Amino acid sequence: TTALDVTIQKQILDLLAELRRSVSMSLILITHNLGIVRDVADRIVVMFRGRIVEEGPSDTVLRSPQHPYTRALLECVPRLDHPQARLPTIDYAALEKA
Repeated sequence: TTALDVTIQKQILDLLAELRRSVSMSLILITHNLGIVRDVADRIVVMFRGRIVEEGPSDTVLRSPQHPYTRALLECVPRLDHPQARLPTIDYAALEKA
């Protein structure tokens, strides 16, 4: 959904959500957009270097991340209350040691 216009992106996500409800289907969504994850996922799996490092209910993972990579990802989400703040970068070398 990254390359899509925001309006089209929402329409597609709404369609997928409707399909999930109407036919009781599961959906695996692979994305780096945490805003989308927050809105559509019941469960989250976070991968780092090809390995699962954290998984659980969306609310739990987003509110109380346990793995350093998950915390680093969440710190990189722009905040409306700090519009001029520079976004942090992820120190991958430090994460390798964690």
